[in-house]
Amino acid sequence: MTLKAVGRAANKLVLEIRRQFREITGLMEGTAKPDTQRCIDIATKSALKEMILPGVVAIVSPFLVGIILGVEALGGFLAGATVCGVLLGIMMANGGGAWDNAKKWIEEGNLGGKGTATHQAAVVGDTVGDPFKDTAGPTMNILIKLMGIVSLVFGALFVSLHERFVGLF
Repeated sequence: MTLKAVGRAANKLVLEIRRQFREITGLMEGTAKPDTQRCIDIATKSALKEMILPGVVAIVSPFLVGIILGVEALGGFLAGATVCGVLLGIMMANGGGAWDNAKKWIEEGNLGGKGTATHQAAVVGDTVGDPFKDTAGPTMNILIKLMGIVSLVFGALFVSLHERFVGLF
């Protein structure tokens, strides 16, 4: 979800920048100034809007698991989410950094340098790598913490509901 969010936000920015080059006379020649505030506004609003769904999933998932399946299942859910989330976050941060460094290394003249097919491939890799290391990887840490906090805050409720419903079955 976070990778697609970065793609959607980047697309909005590209469209805005293209619009400015089309409509602002002298921008291409460097005699006019771009509307940077509009780009900042798009990036900020997109960042806030696009994180709503992942945030809701991180809040609702432990709540539903705790209420429906009980505290034992919630413990397993949190352990699984933590292990998978940490591994995924580390992989994304390291993979994204590797793609970024590979592009920089090629741009220094290695493997043919700029303008080669190798450099074009490295640019494509870096296009995936930047959101990996700057957005999706760090987001995993936040989502894991959010699920843990929700579980702690509502832990007493989950135990209470579990004790009430155990006697019914």
